Amino acid sequence: MEQDLRSIPASKLDKFIENHLPDTSFCADLRETIDALCALLKDRSFQGPVRRMRASKGVKGKCTALKGRSDADLVVFLNNLTYFEDRLNQQGVLIKEIKKQLCEIQHERRFGVKFEVHSLRSPNSRALSFKLSAPDLLKEVKFDVLPAYDLLDHLNILKKPNQQFYANLISGHIPPGKEGELSSCFMGLRKYFLNCRPTKLKRLIRLVTHWYQLCKEKLGDPLPPQYALELLTVYAWEHGSRVTKFNTAQGFRTVLELVTKYKQLRIYWTVYYDFRHQEVSEYLRQQLKKDRPVILDPADPTRNIAGLNPKDWRRLAGEAAAWLQYPCFKYRDGSPVCSWEVPTEVGVPTKYLFCRIFWLLFWALFHFIFGKTSSG
Repeated sequence: MEQDLRSIPASKLDKFIENHLPDTSFCADLRETIDALCALLKDRSFQGPVRRMRASKGVKGKCTALKGRSDADLVVFLNNLTYFEDRLNQQGVLIKEIKKQLCEIQHERRFGVKFEVHSLRSPNSRALSFKLSAPDLLKEVKFDVLPAYDLLDHLNILKKPNQQFYANLISGHIPPGKEGELSSCFMGLRKYFLNCRPTKLKRLIRLVTHWYQLCKEKLGDPLPPQYALELLTVYAWEHGSRVTKFNTAQGFRTVLELVTKYKQLRIYWTVYYDFRHQEVSEYLRQQLKKDRPVILDPADPTRNIAGLNPKDWRRLAGEAAAWLQYPCFKYRDGSPVCSWEVPTEVGVPTKYLFCRIFWLLFWALFHFIFGKTSSG
């Protein structure tokens, strides 16, 4: 498969995606099983220290396929969780209880696929995974189970949240060093951010994801998070094309070139949060001053998707630079594919800052004039 992609002419990449990427039929077939598991979890009572909690719903993240194996996240939202502190302090207990409930469900119900709950890594483990597989199809999906507080329950993913929501999140619930810990709570917004995109852009994301998985097979861990590559693809399209029918090879090349320029990346979106609220604005400015690469989660401003280790990017950038020389970035006549012109950083707006300075000066002048008048 890797050799096939390298040698595919640029003009044939769309056909390659259509014929080979990805095999999602198995993931689609599992939707009913996952929905059934979530429904069964909702009907069960937790025991022990977390007995007051119940699963309110489950959200499955995007399924990533690679050679018969797939990975996905299953976020289990819990009610009666008082906010960040409960999730952080009780996550180990919650994971243990969810594992117990899944094991009981496994023995009580028969599913159309093989259902296997993995052992916890340690008694206080904050990670749980289970596997659904179809041995006859030689395919399987491994799910990482993530307990989460449903802090978005009152929000409409189609509308921009009130910025006071983010101000409260920033000011009162994120202990130092724990930025991004609420990532799983934003799964709904994150899924919509990608799912609302044009079909061809989502196909380009599939191609970039496949390339990333090939790099992961070759290089191993650690590498930057896959989600960072998905966001880079969206960013490349937003700033380089914005049309629904574009040249796939151009988009693919642009993303890989951005990877090679990782030291310059400073990317964020204002779909769900922005600079209009003073507290949020000040926090965002501090985030964007940090060492690059910076790719802020579109739904969670506390999380830098790019991660904290530039060495991960250096390894991936080296592979990206090598790929840029392959035939998949050349047309049949040998001419090279040109990339889109895309900046490596998004500017930080100044108009809100100027507005605040203007009003401060206005009020200072107002009080000076009227204060002097009243005193006279």
